[in-house]
Order: sequence, then structure tokens, then C-alpha cells
Amino acid sequence: MKKTKGNLMNFKKIFTLLFLGLFLISCSSSNKSESTGQFIDSATITTKVKTMMVKEKSLSSINIKVVTYKNNVQLSGFVNSASEKELAEKIAISIDGVESVTNSLIVK
Repeated sequence: MKKTKGNLMNFKKIFTLLFLGLFLISCSSSNKSESTGQFIDSATITTKVKTMMVKEKSLSSINIKVVTYKNNVQLSGFVNSASEKELAEKIAISIDGVESVTNSLIVK
């Protein structure tokens, strides 16, 4: 009887330590994803960049993809000229909150 009680106590200790370890691992923060606020900021920046590109008559913005992550904008897709590529980058960097622009646009 005493041996069974000792085994049960050891099992409880092991289970408690395992549970505590898993809990601590799940609580650790990861810097790889955006917080809700950052996600909303990124969506707002993306919308502003796209809106300004559509307003720019000399830019064929329909083939430009805009993605924002933690205030860093990436432009990808196709444009008709080097001047359009440069203009798209200037528009993106002019938006409040944009920290950097990666211009991956390809001139057709």
C-alpha cells in the first residue's frame, strides 16, 4: 500500500512539472508575427499605398501587389517602365508610417 502511494505522489510531481513546462513554453512570446495593432497598421498602410497608386494616372497600378509587414512595404508585380517602378516606390515611401520599401517590381 505504501509503495502505491509513493508511486502516485511521483506521478503527480512528474505530471505537475510536465504541465508547468508546457504552460511556460506556450506563454513564450514570438516576434515573428504581428500583434493585432501592428496588423491593423499594416492593413492601413497597404490601403493608403494602393489608393495613392490608383490616383496616379501615369502608373499602371493594376499589376502591382502591395504587402505591408511591420511598417515595411514590399512592392511586387509588373510595370511598363523604369519610371513607373521608381514612381511606385516614391508613392509607397511617402505614406506616413512606412519605414522601408522593398521594390521587387519588374519592368516588362
